[in-house]
Amino acid sequence: MVSPWGPPRARPTDMTIPGSLLPPYGVVVGVLLRLIVYLVAVLYRDDNKIKKQDAPALCDLHCCKDGPIRNGLIGQKPPSINPDRLKDFGEEDYLNGDVKTWEMKIMSRNEELLKDGLSHITQSSSRTSLSSCNKLIRFEDISAAAFKIQCSVQKTPCMYSRLSKQYGVDIYLKKEFLQYTGSVKERGVIYLLTSLPQDQQRKGVIVASDNNFSMAVAYHASELRIPVFVIMSTSTSPARVKMCREYGAMVISYGTTAKDSQTHARRLAQENGYLYLEEEDSAVYLSGLGTVGLEVYEQVPKLDAVIFPAGGHCGLLAGSAAALKHLNPHISVIGVESESFPVLQQSLKAGHPIEDQACSNHHFYGDVSGLCFGSNSLQLTGKLVDKVVAVREEDILISMLRLLEYERATVDAEGAIGLAAVVAGKLPELKGKRVAVVICSGNLELHLLQQCIARALTLDNRVCRFSLVLSDCPGDISKLLEVLAREEVRVLDIKQERTFVTSELFTVEVTCTVETRDKIHTAQLRNALLERYPTAVWTER
Repeated sequence: MVSPWGPPRARPTDMTIPGSLLPPYGVVVGVLLRLIVYLVAVLYRDDNKIKKQDAPALCDLHCCKDGPIRNGLIGQKPPSINPDRLKDFGEEDYLNGDVKTWEMKIMSRNEELLKDGLSHITQSSSRTSLSSCNKLIRFEDISAAAFKIQCSVQKTPCMYSRLSKQYGVDIYLKKEFLQYTGSVKERGVIYLLTSLPQDQQRKGVIVASDNNFSMAVAYHASELRIPVFVIMSTSTSPARVKMCREYGAMVISYGTTAKDSQTHARRLAQENGYLYLEEEDSAVYLSGLGTVGLEVYEQVPKLDAVIFPAGGHCGLLAGSAAALKHLNPHISVIGVESESFPVLQQSLKAGHPIEDQACSNHHFYGDVSGLCFGSNSLQLTGKLVDKVVAVREEDILISMLRLLEYERATVDAEGAIGLAAVVAGKLPELKGKRVAVVICSGNLELHLLQQCIARALTLDNRVCRFSLVLSDCPGDISKLLEVLAREEVRVLDIKQERTFVTSELFTVEVTCTVETRDKIHTAQLRNALLERYPTAVWTER
């Protein structure tokens, strides 16, 4: 029977040759493909390993090409900075060596960098002084200092004073006593500290004094997180010791004199690698102080003269004169020192710094009575300063009184000595001219403030004392008080003496201390009393 699907198909014949040992062609091709893929994978993996090993070297090359690297290990990942840490980020991470920084310096071919003066600072731990970097400063140095310290110190006002009408001079007061530590020394100190090598900043600095310089070092070193040590003698007032500790310094009391403290500080610096700082006339320090001259020139147009405190520590005068004379050679720069300690005048006359043995250590005078501390400042002063005048102690006290009354400014002798030259009439050539007076310091201790005000009122003929003899009868003292009330004076004190008197019996010696408006009012009171009591005796000041 024929199948409906047609005749049956023939079976395919076996193409394999019987007895052959070779594998099929497809199997060989598959094995070869797997082998090629494996080799490619191995080669790719090795290439990635080589690239990863070379990556740090390439990064290092890139970093070195872009700029110098400081304070960081190459290839080390810097710590992440969270927003909450931004306020604390600064010197801490910078000094710990975890941050890479790049610097760019713009140099002209003929300019000598200020850094050249710093190249000798603390190259080894045994060097503990800045005396090796003395050189005459230039205007470029002062400009660099002004740019660097602008965020660290106050740009103090230079305001027109109400005292101008009284003395016939347009007076503008540069109020440097408004700095945080009450002194202009902050300008030089902050520039000095920020210019130190970072190695030395980690080790720390040490000073041995209780003046404005040490206060500024204590505060700004603490702000920069530089370890700071202040050696003070045991005779230092407790108020200054407390203030220095509040600024953040480690205060050590040693010795009975300033010389003992300085010797101890130098020894500690040598043993521990600290940098011993003292107020010298290094180029860095003078450049920082010279920024006052830049600000005065900017704040007061058409200046005729600028008056600075002088004395032995004339760094402010020398540095500011360099700036002012560069900007306008016609501006007169005048220094003022005390008649009791004419250190600067004598040094200029001798041609070299002198050591005046008559200098006082009393806190009232401050740095005004200090020794001349360097030939650099003296050379700048002799070259650029037009005039140096001397004033009496009485003129300084009256100047302090005028500033307190008219400007509500409590200053010390160093701050008031510039205005004292105008008050005392030492500069008649400035009548009708525009003059800036630098009030550089306001660190006056409270017990001295009281004494200075009382003494100044007496010198200004506004507090007077007189004695007279009255009969010891009821109503006589009341009549005396009626006379004083009619003359509109204020009775500060009244004393009666009945026992130790040389007059006749039944009399009483009355001593009165009164306050008047001015010298004219005092003269009127004196005439009225002598008319009523001819035996009245006035106590001379």
